[in-house]
Amino acid sequence: MIEAMKTCTVRVGDVLIGSGHPIVVQTMCNTHTADVAATVAQCRRLAAVGAELIRITVPSLSDVPALQQIHDTLRAEGIQTPLVADIHFSAEVAMAVVPVVEKIRINPGNFHPDHERARQLFGQFLEKCKQYDRAIRIGLNHGSLGKYIVEKYGNTPQAMALAAMEWVEMCMDANFYNVVVSLKASNTVVMVQAYRELARMMQEKGVVFPLHVGVTEAGNGDSGRIKSCVAISTLLSEGIGNTIRVSLTEDPANEIPVAQYLARRYGPVIPSFPSVIPSEASVSLSPRDEVILSAACDWGAPLLNHEVDDIPLEDEYLKDEILQACRRRFYKPEYIACPGCGRTLYDLENTFNKVKAATAGFKDVVIAVMGCIVNGPGEMADADYGYVGEGAGKVTLYRKKEPVLRHIPEDEAVNKLVELITADRVSPLGD
Repeated sequence: MIEAMKTCTVRVGDVLIGSGHPIVVQTMCNTHTADVAATVAQCRRLAAVGAELIRITVPSLSDVPALQQIHDTLRAEGIQTPLVADIHFSAEVAMAVVPVVEKIRINPGNFHPDHERARQLFGQFLEKCKQYDRAIRIGLNHGSLGKYIVEKYGNTPQAMALAAMEWVEMCMDANFYNVVVSLKASNTVVMVQAYRELARMMQEKGVVFPLHVGVTEAGNGDSGRIKSCVAISTLLSEGIGNTIRVSLTEDPANEIPVAQYLARRYGPVIPSFPSVIPSEASVSLSPRDEVILSAACDWGAPLLNHEVDDIPLEDEYLKDEILQACRRRFYKPEYIACPGCGRTLYDLENTFNKVKAATAGFKDVVIAVMGCIVNGPGEMADADYGYVGEGAGKVTLYRKKEPVLRHIPEDEAVNKLVELITADRVSPLGD
């Protein structure tokens, strides 16, 4: 067991996060929140396989009654797993969900285009959270920093930490300490550097809030698991991280055993809630998964810290995957793919697999497949090309951060993406 960095303790329902408490494993629903039956069923299953916090997107005020119904139904069934409302941009929606769920995830910088107004709204939000004794997560992701901070510091790990510290200090000034902070990135190097910088800054301030650690848009399959493990394990091995999510573009239940592996390896895990569904619905690690995750954890920190340049693995495939996850050597395209949520308007997992199959020959590119326009353009900051769902069966294709083809029918979009990349290789970046 690694000695964790000393932090405040945060209470989310009956779950405690922070110093002296086990690493908390969480995940997020990928159902549409308005589909109450589907979301309840997924929450039921996620709780049964060991999710200790479950996040649910709340895209608009119209989704708040559904969130209330989901919460009430689960509690009536005896499922006490705390729910986390995931809010983007709208301070009004953030305020509306405070009475409904145990925790709210927000990026306060997105509350309003005017930074001072965003600060005012965040202050009001904190007062309401105090009133209802709620926990919050201040969640900033690489590529989705506000204009205010990017213009001053750029889109860097330091900028991410500085942006978070502004809101952290507002919480301290408001005497509100039921706070978790996250600085996720799909780039493992950026992610690790950002969390280290934030941990250092909070320690200098004398108040350290618990950290939610994860690699955003990690993808799927072995690559997604390895990318998550090399970065999360590096931080956990330094005592940084109190709650984790392994974000996979798969059934969210598949995230749980990987996160539990990390929690067991670096600290005791909280026992799962009693099963409410048949045990055969549970998910577990295969012997092969154990080997893959173990190797990723063994070599993640040495590679990310540049203590070694190569690793002595006989399995060349595994070696290549770990080196690529640590951004030390690229043997195939680098993929960024969000795990999907209630905002996703197409079959993300199936589409991502089609994109991977069609683009496998492009070794030196970064390709993003994003579920919606809300996160897509910002959070695929490292991507050379992006495939972003618009809804209504249409897709926008990006080159870097610029949309170059809009309103493409889904059944044409993968081929159009390949054509775009191919054309750029003949005439670089379309010049």
